[in-house]
Amino acid sequence: MLRSEKRSLIRFLIIYLGSTFILFSIASWLFYISSKHHLLDKQRESLKYEAEHIKSQLRILHQSNDAKLIYPNEKDSQSAIYNVDKEYIFGTFQTKQSLDINKYENRLYHSMKVEPYYLGAAYLVVAKDINFEPIGKLQRNIFLFMLGAGLFFTMLGYFLGKLFVAPMRDAMEKMNHFIQDTTHELNTPISTILTNIEMIETFGKHKENSTELKRIEIASKTLSRIYDDLTYINLNHKYHRQIVTVNMSRLVEERMVYFSAMAEAKGLDVTVTTDPNVILQIDKNDAIRLLDNLISNAIKYNRSKGLLHVTLTEDLFSVRDTGIGIRSKDLSTIMQRFKRANKSEGGFGIGLDIVNQVVSSYGFVLEINSKEGEGTEVRVKWEK
Repeated sequence: MLRSEKRSLIRFLIIYLGSTFILFSIASWLFYISSKHHLLDKQRESLKYEAEHIKSQLRILHQSNDAKLIYPNEKDSQSAIYNVDKEYIFGTFQTKQSLDINKYENRLYHSMKVEPYYLGAAYLVVAKDINFEPIGKLQRNIFLFMLGAGLFFTMLGYFLGKLFVAPMRDAMEKMNHFIQDTTHELNTPISTILTNIEMIETFGKHKENSTELKRIEIASKTLSRIYDDLTYINLNHKYHRQIVTVNMSRLVEERMVYFSAMAEAKGLDVTVTTDPNVILQIDKNDAIRLLDNLISNAIKYNRSKGLLHVTLTEDLFSVRDTGIGIRSKDLSTIMQRFKRANKSEGGFGIGLDIVNQVVSSYGFVLEINSKEGEGTEVRVKWEK
């Protein structure tokens, strides 16, 4: 799956699962509150029946002639009786409590009037601890439901997401086939042109500093670079990197010679500063792609007769130009594939995307500093 497809699928799943989770959480919370109240109401109803039972026992004691009165004691609840002045008479609470009882956490209370006053009691209060077992079972059931629903909707969302990105996958596959066919057709004529230019230059069968030949050379090298970039994009997910020791100092000098005709055609004042023998462990083709895209962009987007500074040290490679620059709002997205901040110049908007892929593959750091109308500096830093 391509990166663009993964991003689209992840965004879809985040929105889909996020909204589904919120809706199910709200529904589950409302269901939990309602069910919890229902369970508590059942326990309150049970407590009410116990209060009625204690009241009936008080009536029996009141009518009994037995001199030894035993206050009714329930196993699961506590109770107390109060006189008409709401004063405590007797009960099974661990401590005496006033009739105006505040409901303590984790306990249920029920108070009722006793008429007539059995044993002098005008009020009866019954209390019991809340039975949390059915509430805990309710919580577990809701959690298991949410877990099961989450797994179900995750699988459903993934399936729907695959359907969602399917048209994009088809379009990308068609574009990749087009690029593959195009690059295959371009390879032979480009190679032929470049080979013949080298032969003409080698055997001297051309006028010195021929403008026409320079133009052909520039156009051919531009086509060659486009061909390499398109091939890399098409095969990047299958590209096998061969890490070797590369002398970056020598490679920078070679690539500057390669682009010298383009820089001269634009009248650029080129300054190249390299530390000697900068060694890097990297795939050589990746190193060439990195250098070529940054240098060619600096030439392409530079102003006529502008400045081009190329710097290589033990820690970084830097390309600075005095061209059109990049708007601040475009800096965060300029490395996206097909993103072009300035459409007045040619190109496909793939150069910085390729640079970013190479940088990410090796854990390098890519920095872009630019000011619109003044120029751009791109730095690639690596750890030694």
